[in-house]
Amino acid sequence: MSTILRSHAEQLYQQELDELKKQDNDKKPANWKLSPQSVVLYLVGGKLKNGFEISPKYIGAKRLMEIAVATLTTDRALLLYGLPGTAKSWVSEHLSAAISGDSTMIIQGTAGTSEEAIRYGWNYAKLLAEGPSEKALVETPVMRGMKEGKIVRIEELTRIGADVQDTLITILSEKALPVPELNIEVQAVRGFNIIATANNRDKGVNELSSALKRRFNTVILPVPDSMDEEIDIVKRRVESFEKVMELPAEPPALSEIRRIVTIFRELRSGITLDGKTKIKIPSGTLSTAEAISVVNNGLAMAGYFGDGQLKAADLAAGILGAVIKDPVQDSIVWKEYLETVVKPREDWKDVYRACRDLMN
Repeated sequence: MSTILRSHAEQLYQQELDELKKQDNDKKPANWKLSPQSVVLYLVGGKLKNGFEISPKYIGAKRLMEIAVATLTTDRALLLYGLPGTAKSWVSEHLSAAISGDSTMIIQGTAGTSEEAIRYGWNYAKLLAEGPSEKALVETPVMRGMKEGKIVRIEELTRIGADVQDTLITILSEKALPVPELNIEVQAVRGFNIIATANNRDKGVNELSSALKRRFNTVILPVPDSMDEEIDIVKRRVESFEKVMELPAEPPALSEIRRIVTIFRELRSGITLDGKTKIKIPSGTLSTAEAISVVNNGLAMAGYFGDGQLKAADLAAGILGAVIKDPVQDSIVWKEYLETVVKPREDWKDVYRACRDLMN
């Protein structure tokens, strides 16, 4: 049994990737491990000719994945854009794993991300001892990706300062990275491309310049269309979490997942599923990722502090933590939802009592 808390996609799904390679007879772009058709199959799931089942990594419109994969076969980079919790990082990781067999070439965008984190840095001990040389150069994931013809991931691009973002313009347009100190340049090998993610809640933080926007093809990942789709996503991700963490709890009943997803979808949309009651929207995003987190937390509570069976009392703290981000405004929204929507539902009495007890 592996002691790794979270394996990379290419390790976790190695058997699926190997099976796809065996069956893959379509044309592959240079340095791609799989053909574009097989990459999409890996993402959306399906059955191979030999009967092997590929699990879906993205549950949603297949066309979006086809557009994303097609973009990466061109000279344009890919920007995955959307609300928090819409699987942008998840899709980015699996695209890299299927295309390059390596999802680890990643730069985490923050306000402190510097130009050196994207272009290259220096080993200052060697630099002082020997002067500028290739041995003193510290390669970034971007430089390595260009040399090896692999996909590079940049998380939360709009969190990076605008001046640092623009260092990508030459890389994406010229497919070259100049190193003026050594009077050389690194030219990208075929297969190199960039997948960036951006959160629309960060709009206005560090807007992409028009020159940089032109170098990206943007694919907007929406929240799940239907209730069943979202339940399926939560169920699959929770099952995966349970296997890794080996929680002493039974798999959650589908009815409990349905209740969590219902609460999140209603508060997200501002109206009950039957369309009869309008409700206030809290300040948080209440994404699918947060619904997964609530169920996972509930399983830990049930396993270690309950009887191993997920119940409303185990979920209540997680629900409150997800919904109430602003202790004043969100508390009002939640109390109103609890009294007007949850309380009248006959089979939700346990949810009402558990949440009310925590609020008191």
